[in-house]
Amino acid sequence: MRVSQSYVVIVVVVETVSSLVSPLRCHNVSADTRTRLKSSEVGFDSFREKFHRRYEDNGEESIRRQLYFQNATDRHARLNSFSTAPQSAKYGINQFSDLSQREFRDLYLRASADRVPLFPGLKTEGLPARFDWRDKGVVAPVQNQQACGSCWAFSVVGAMQSVHAIGGSQLAQLSVQQVLDCSFQNEGCRGGSPVRALNWLKQTRVKLVPQSEYPYKAKTGICHFFPQSHGVVAVKNFTAHDFSGQEEAMMGHLVEHGPLAAIVDAVSWQDYLGGIIQHHCSSQRSNHAVLVVGYNTSGDLPYWIVQNSWGTTWGNEGYVYIKIGGNVCGIADSVAAVSL
Repeated sequence: MRVSQSYVVIVVVVETVSSLVSPLRCHNVSADTRTRLKSSEVGFDSFREKFHRRYEDNGEESIRRQLYFQNATDRHARLNSFSTAPQSAKYGINQFSDLSQREFRDLYLRASADRVPLFPGLKTEGLPARFDWRDKGVVAPVQNQQACGSCWAFSVVGAMQSVHAIGGSQLAQLSVQQVLDCSFQNEGCRGGSPVRALNWLKQTRVKLVPQSEYPYKAKTGICHFFPQSHGVVAVKNFTAHDFSGQEEAMMGHLVEHGPLAAIVDAVSWQDYLGGIIQHHCSSQRSNHAVLVVGYNTSGDLPYWIVQNSWGTTWGNEGYVYIKIGGNVCGIADSVAAVSL
């Protein structure tokens, strides 16, 4: 009798765990869900082919991913209903369309913002209507952080690379992996803060080596130490300010100091295809780090030019445009400038 009771308990536990691990078993998919999945089959097949997805046909993983894909297409219709102007952001199918919103946040939105003081200066007079550091040849190509929450390191290294080139040196790609592995105040692929990374770089005077010597692996590794004479560049100082309500002053800061490391709310960026973002993201909800490389105020809709770290297949060839004014996506909440 005891054996029988134990066996029943074990079966119940196993079935419970199994149901948690595989919540979308084939026999649990409702008729309504099956109809929705059927209607999205062609689009999902095209998505799989374009982005080289390999799931077992009609397996649990494939069904789950197709459901997330269908949810994404429903979401795009809502997001696009706000974007009526010709330059407005457009949302649709991209490389993240088979992820749930929670998976996307957990994998890609791992940055955190430290409290920074309000910018105490004045706005700069006589700024050009359009300014883009890419035109000066001092912005490195778009990188891809892959499934690692390392955006905070990419934004800091991107700023360092550009400021180094602005100073007259040849533009060189520096090691993001070195910052990822060695910045002990952060958590590697599990997330971090640009301000804490810059604090570590300033305090230790660590010189970053070229990316070719310490390549990116999209996972946290053991810190490699180099002689001080070996690296390319170290951080002498940096500033970090809150420019909310002072985005014109932030424009002057960018022109004066070079590309800026910023923290944003990027939850809606899972679906972004291009255009100027004006809606669907908030200030004071920072979760992603980016590099602001320029601005354009010459048109009806002024915008920031922002380099992301999700590869060139995302957005505007790896860039996102964010409306200037109103602190859209929290673009002005925490902005860091580097001195080398």
